[in-house]
Amino acid sequence: MQHGPAVRRRKLGAELRALRTSAGLTSGEAARLVGWHQSKVSRIETGTSGVKPADVRLLLDAYGVTDSQLRELLLVLAGSDDGGGRHHWWHAYRGVLPPTYRDFISLESQATVMRTLETTVVPGLLQTPEYARAVTKAAVEGLPEDRLDTLVEVRLARQDVLRADPPLELSAVLDEAVLRREVGGPGVMERQLERLVEAARLPQVRLQVLPFAAGAHIGVTGPFVIFSFSSTSDLNVVVLDHLTSSLYLERKEDLQAYTEAFNALQIHALSPEDSLDFIAGTAAGA
Repeated sequence: MQHGPAVRRRKLGAELRALRTSAGLTSGEAARLVGWHQSKVSRIETGTSGVKPADVRLLLDAYGVTDSQLRELLLVLAGSDDGGGRHHWWHAYRGVLPPTYRDFISLESQATVMRTLETTVVPGLLQTPEYARAVTKAAVEGLPEDRLDTLVEVRLARQDVLRADPPLELSAVLDEAVLRREVGGPGVMERQLERLVEAARLPQVRLQVLPFAAGAHIGVTGPFVIFSFSSTSDLNVVVLDHLTSSLYLERKEDLQAYTEAFNALQIHALSPEDSLDFIAGTAAGA
C-alpha cells in the first residue's frame, strides 16, 4: 500500500523514462548532460525518490521537450506551485484540499477508465450540487460555510472529466443502499435520482445497481475505485478511502483481485437497462 505522492512519483518517472528513450539517450548519457550521477536518473525514473521541479526542467531541456502542456503537467506531478490550466485546475485549491484529495483528483483527471463500487453514497462525479453539499456537510462537522462552498465547487468541477474529449469512461456499481439513503431531504434525493437516470443514458457511463435481494457480496468490505490509464497498465491503481486518508494499491496481485471482484459485482448486479428502470422506479417512490 502506498500513499498518493508515491503514485505521482511513479507516473512522473515513467513519463521521464519514455521521453529519454524517445530522445535516444541512455540513463548514463542523460545524467552526463545534466551533470548528475547515473543512479539519480534511475531513482527518479523508478519513482524510488522524489524530484524537484527544477530537476525536471533540466531533464526536459536535455530531452528537447518543448510541448508546453506536457512540460506543465510533469512539473505539477513534481510538486510545482506554478502550474495551472484546465488539465490541473485543482492546483488552485492547494491551500484548501488535503494532499490525498489532490492526488485522487490528479489520477481521476489523467485516467481513461474509472471503475467504482459505492456502498453508501452516490459517486462524486454524478452528484448534484445539493446532494454534494449535504454529503460534505455530514462528513465534516462544523465546516465553515465558505469552506463548504469551496469543497462543493471542487466536487462539481471534477465532473468535467465526463465531458472532456475524450471523456472518462465511468463504470459504477451502486449498492441499493445508495439509492435508499435519504441525503439532504426528499427533494434533494429526488433530484439526485433523476440525475442518475440522466447519467445512466450517457454513452461513457455504465451504471448498475446491486439490489438488496442479491444478498451478501464481495463488496460488503467497503467501496473502492480502480483507475486505468491508456498509456500503460503499469500505472493502474486501486484507491481505498478511509476517514482521514486514502490508500493506493499498485501491486499486480492487488489490481487483479480488485478487478476480479468488480467483474463479479457486475455479474451479480442488475443489467444497465434494468438498473435504469430500478433507479427510475425508486425516484417515483416504488
